[in-house]
Amino acid sequence: MAGIGAFLKNAWNKEPVILVSCGIGLIGVILPFVSPLTKHTAMLNAAMPYNYPVPVRDDGNMPDVPAHPCEPKGRNLD
Repeated sequence: MAGIGAFLKNAWNKEPVILVSCGIGLIGVILPFVSPLTKHTAMLNAAMPYNYPVPVRDDGNMPDVPAHPCEPKGRNLD
C-alpha cells in the first residue's frame, strides 16, 4: 500500500493533469456498475414489452369492431 501511495504522490508532483484525467476515466468506468440507477433501468427494460397492441381496423367483415378507435361501437367495457 505504501508503494501505491508513493507512486501516486510522485505522479501528482510530476503530471497532475494526467493523474486527474486517469482518475476521471476510472470513475467513468466504475460508476455505472455501482450506480442504483443501473439496477432500476434494467428492471424497467425487463418490464417493458417489445411490441404494443395496435387497434384493429374494420375491413368490412367485422361488424362489431369500430372503423375508428373513437367510435362507440363494439363491446361495452362497463
